[in-house]
Amino acid sequence: MTQHSRSNVILGLIFIVFAVIVVFIWVPLDTETGLIEKVRRQTNIGDALAPTVAAFFIGLGGALLILFERNAPNQPRVSFANLTFISVQIGVLVLGFLVMLYAGAIAITMTGVEEEYRLLRDTAPWKYIGYFLGGIVIVAGLISQAEGRVSARSVLIGICVVIALIVIYDLPFENLLLPPNGDV
Repeated sequence: MTQHSRSNVILGLIFIVFAVIVVFIWVPLDTETGLIEKVRRQTNIGDALAPTVAAFFIGLGGALLILFERNAPNQPRVSFANLTFISVQIGVLVLGFLVMLYAGAIAITMTGVEEEYRLLRDTAPWKYIGYFLGGIVIVAGLISQAEGRVSARSVLIGICVVIALIVIYDLPFENLLLPPNGDV
């Protein structure tokens, strides 16, 4: 008798628990504003909107796994290769976030600008340096892992994706600071 794998149910539950933790613990503790803020007839995106929307989609994905894929016949068991793959992905994300956090300040130091990075974090080009370089590291790193090699194509895709994100998230909103500038 073959034992049925429950990996989709376990993975779905992990996603749902993570989404609930983000929405009800992390977001309230980490943000100062709600989802949308209205101040003197001006509507702005609140600090909590982006992580709440992301958590919603993560939870939705977990629910879909549980509802529709719980009895799928091809559910694999977790192996050492799976854990290695996830570890490399986490490493790429951590490296990208570290580049985002420190690249702007390092660029200020290397160029000899006399003001602190904290004072310049909302002015071009300084506000884009960390987000741009860190975003490229993340996107190109994850693509390279999936392809099994680093390529100029993955770096070019990373550049295009990060530019698109800057156009979508930064240019339309004058009060929005790209990560990690809001936390510096």
